[in-house]
Amino acid sequence: MQSWLTVCGRGEAEHTVSRSRFIAVAAPAETEAACQAFFEEIRRKHHAARHNVPAYALAGGAAWSSDDGEPSGTAGAPVLSYLEKENIRDVALVVTRYFGGVKLGPGGLVRAYTQAAKLAVEAAGLCAVAMRLVLTFEMDYASYHRAEALVAAFEGGAALRGTVFGASVRAELVVDPGSRDGALKALSAALGGGKEVAVLAERTEAARLPGGQGG
Repeated sequence: MQSWLTVCGRGEAEHTVSRSRFIAVAAPAETEAACQAFFEEIRRKHHAARHNVPAYALAGGAAWSSDDGEPSGTAGAPVLSYLEKENIRDVALVVTRYFGGVKLGPGGLVRAYTQAAKLAVEAAGLCAVAMRLVLTFEMDYASYHRAEALVAAFEGGAALRGTVFGASVRAELVVDPGSRDGALKALSAALGGGKEVAVLAERTEAARLPGGQGG
């Protein structure tokens, strides 16, 4: 997965369907342990509720949900399906239901839980996330200053960070994975004389992109 959406922060929303209260809370979470801790927090807060329906979807591919006593496939599954369909990852979500005495039927439950999840995500706001390639390199001062200008103008999108000034300059170049070769070519041009950039280390990381949807 090269890019996805995640919630910008914690969001909570409530709606009522046939006297049943649905209270949904969404929160950022990047590990299964963080998701489970969040679920326990919400269960303690709403211990008197009949149902606390949890779901999570992680960027690494792990996903899970539970109907927590609702008819099979009517609660946790539609919440998780909504998250996956909208490409929302690294999120934990709980929909709490305080039963109002009126049965909603399978279709009504699916709609009510899905709507609650959507409202919580809207309250949290969405941020775009993408994988970035981080290349650590080293060059002399004159080359580094030329590299700054080239990187700023690089069409594929790139940034320099983590600069350490010593006998030479060590820095990290952050680029889209598909722009690796072009970015290194631009840095080689900065060195002059056809020299190649010495890549000391290379890794990928997830990074939030500027802007977002909602907030």
